[in-house]
Amino acid sequence: MVRLEAMLIVLVVVSALSVVTAQHQSRQRFVALEREQARMQQLEVEYGQLQLEQSTWATHARVEKLARERLGMRPPVPGQTVVLESGL
Repeated sequence: MVRLEAMLIVLVVVSALSVVTAQHQSRQRFVALEREQARMQQLEVEYGQLQLEQSTWATHARVEKLARERLGMRPPVPGQTVVLESGL
């Protein structure tokens, strides 16, 4: 009888340790999940800001202004335009 009680005590202790270990791992994973979700939200905000910045930098007016100021480009005058027709 003593042997059965000792074995049951050992099984209860092992079971309790398994529960504690499982709870600890669960908490660690939950904390990691929360951390990654916060990082995901930060990246989404940054992505939105980058999209806005890209749309600002790529506006037609800005590109045209830079072409005129930095590259000295101008639209061709009507006499400089040559139209080629395809022989198809």
